[in-house]
Parts: sequence; C-alpha cells; structure tokens
Amino acid sequence: MNLSGKKFLVAGTGISGIAAAELLVKHHIPVVLYDENSQQKEEEIRGKSPVLQEIAILLGELPEHIPEEYDIAVLSPGIPTDAPFVERMRAKGMEIWGEIELACAFERGRILAITGTNGKTTTTSLLGEILKHAGLDVKVVGNIGVPYTGLAADTREESVTVAEISSFQLETIHEFCPQVSAILNLTPDHLNRHYTMENYCRIKERITENQKEDQFCVLNYEDERLRKFSEQVKARVIFFSSKRKLEEGYYLEGETIVQAWNGIRTPLCGIGELQLLGNHNYENVMAAAAMAAAVGVSLEKIKEVLVTFTGVAHRIEYVGMKKGVRFYNDSKGTNPDAAIQAVRAMKWPVLLIGGGYDKDSEYDEWIHAFEGKVKKLVLLGATREKIRDTAVRLGYPEQDIILTDSLQEAVSTCVDYADTGDAVLLSPACASWGMFRNYEERGDMFRELVKALER
Repeated sequence: MNLSGKKFLVAGTGISGIAAAELLVKHHIPVVLYDENSQQKEEEIRGKSPVLQEIAILLGELPEHIPEEYDIAVLSPGIPTDAPFVERMRAKGMEIWGEIELACAFERGRILAITGTNGKTTTTSLLGEILKHAGLDVKVVGNIGVPYTGLAADTREESVTVAEISSFQLETIHEFCPQVSAILNLTPDHLNRHYTMENYCRIKERITENQKEDQFCVLNYEDERLRKFSEQVKARVIFFSSKRKLEEGYYLEGETIVQAWNGIRTPLCGIGELQLLGNHNYENVMAAAAMAAAVGVSLEKIKEVLVTFTGVAHRIEYVGMKKGVRFYNDSKGTNPDAAIQAVRAMKWPVLLIGGGYDKDSEYDEWIHAFEGKVKKLVLLGATREKIRDTAVRLGYPEQDIILTDSLQEAVSTCVDYADTGDAVLLSPACASWGMFRNYEERGDMFRELVKALER
C-alpha cells in the first residue's frame, strides 16, 4: 500500500493513538494528533512519546479546515465510527481507517488473526507461544494490549504476526487480509455500540472478507451462525468442535482432542494433560492448534506447548486458596457468555461476584447456567439491580443475592459466607468501566484483596 503524499489525522490519544502517530512520524508521513476531549492537557500527551514533539496536537472540537487538508483519519478502537466528528470527516471525503488497517500497510510477513466474542486472548496467547516454540519470528499484537502499529514496522518477510482483533477494530478495515483467520464464537456483546446482534456478527465476519482460496479460516462448528457463514468464506475452512466427530478438522472425542486432516485421524492430546479448565478452553486449544498446523507447525511441537500452557491473566486465573476456599479471577469475563464458561468450569460450590458497566446485555442465559452451583450471588456496579431482578424472575433465591458497593465489600461478603471446599469466583459478566479503568485493574485489585486475607 503506497502512502506517499497522504496526510493523516490520528484520533485518540490513548495507547493505540500514540502508537499510530509514532509509526507515521518515524516514516516521515504528515500527521496531526486529535482528541475530542478538550479537558486533555497537551503537555501530558506530548510526554507520552518523544516523537510527539514534532507534530501538531488538536483538542476539543475538530477545526473546520481539517477534513479538507487531510486524506485519512485513523480512529482508535474506542471511537465509534458514527461519532459526529467522524461523520463530518467522512462527508468531506476522508478515508476512515483503524489502527489495524494502518499497521497492515507496514506489515511484511504473514498475519494470523483471531476474533470472536470470547476466548480471543487465550487463543492468541497460546498460538503465539506455539509459533515461538516452533522457532518462528513472532509478533503478538492487537486487542491483547500491544498495538499492532507499535510492531508492524519491525516485521520481516519471514515474520508471523498473531493478532487479536476486536469488533471495534474490524469496523474500519479495508485491505486487511490474514493468511489464517479464526472466528471462535458469536454471542451478544457491545450492542450499545453495534446496536443489533446482526450488525455485530456481520462486523466480526469481516475478518475473512479479503481472504483468498489459498488461505485458511478456522470456525467453530458448534456455532450455528458460523456454520452457515462458512458457505460464504473464500478461504479454506477448518472447523473445530467440542461436541461431535468431524470428517475434517479438530474435535473432542471423549477425553481426547483429535485432528482429522486429509483422511488421517491423529490424536493430539488428552484434556487431562492440559493446564486449562473448561470446555470453552478445549475449543480455544483446538482453534490455536488448527491455526498453527495451517502454517506448517508439526503436531509434536503443538502438543509440547498445549500441555504446559497455563492460560492468561484475568481469565479463570487461580489466585490461591485461603482456609480451604479457592479464589479465581475471571475479570476478563466482561459479557454473559464469557461468565457462563467460567461458572461451568468450576468444580465446586461457587460464591459468584458479578456486575459492572451496562453494555445493554441480557443476563438470562448466565443465570440459567448457575444450575444449582452458585450458592451466593454477590453483585456490584451499575448493573447490580438489573442482574438481581433477572435472577429473581428466573427463580434464583432472592435471599442468596447480596448487593454491595465495592469490590472490597464483595470479597469480604464472600469470605463471610464461604465454607471449606467452596470457590469464590470474580466473573462479572460486565465491563469494568465506571468503577475501574479496565478489567485488568479490576482483576489486579481482586488479587490484592485475596492476598490481604492472609494478613
């Protein structure tokens, strides 16, 4: 992609925006950095990177002349594509890109891209470890916390970029084309941004739109929407399934994960050998294995990593045991489907901490998944009453629901009610915004609160 003569506006001054601006400045491409929030301080923004001393920074309302003078706007993922200032730029003929599209312009190697509602971070991390173990030059980027634009210029022809891609990032792609893509699952999420489930799914499916016949797409056979969508995919589809035997693909047969490929069935590993808990994680394992095998990694190398991988922080993360009570941090469970998987992975009676920012989610399926396993439901945040009302409507005992005002109070409440052999699970089914900056901060506080119990 030739960027010669193009002038860029980068919108957003968080980690993605700063990385995008740095990439453009280092390649001597004209750029201005913009943030709609007039309360930001210019000197603080410039302090985030030395290269920002060289460019203009605009804050507050977008000046009228900007859309006429600049060619491409690069939006940070948190900026809605229908924000008024974005609509103004689009109406004036500016191209609207995201950070992923900009990074793609500098990518020289192969891209392996993963999306889906849940499991992205675990699958991305696991795939990255497998490829590193196989001796490849690997960059792990995207929604996992490392901006793609921060590493794209460091890629080589032999590099492999493993990218976790969110729906926010897929809204703004144009030529982005992974060698191997994966859509892990599709369940309702971010409907406050995407408005309808149909629109959300359509955006997720865009990860495949530029792929060709000699490339690969990994899909969950047990997701009915994805099974039907596979008929539209140009790339060669590789299915995985946790519920049935497949003629071609990866599937769970009893206690064993099996690869069926070109008419040959090969056991990959037993689920008892894995460090990860839960059926959803077996699906993540199959997806990562399928993607690694698609780029030529041997099953032997894949298995060596599968049986040692312990998971990612904040995703059903074992924090410790206090007086016979286990504590698990699933702060990354920011939607009901993710929280369902965490509850199902628990093998003990559960005291469940839930609630947070309202993304217009519904909680019926989450409550149904309790199935007598959740002995106390401890709620906090903006959604606590909404979740309580849903639970009571569905027959969960109201006397076992406790509303709290903070995570500290929620943990203390769980300790008061927990018996030896129970598990305390933080799996909120909601985003952390409003009470915390992000799910990492929420999970870190939970860890500290559990550690403090010793004292």
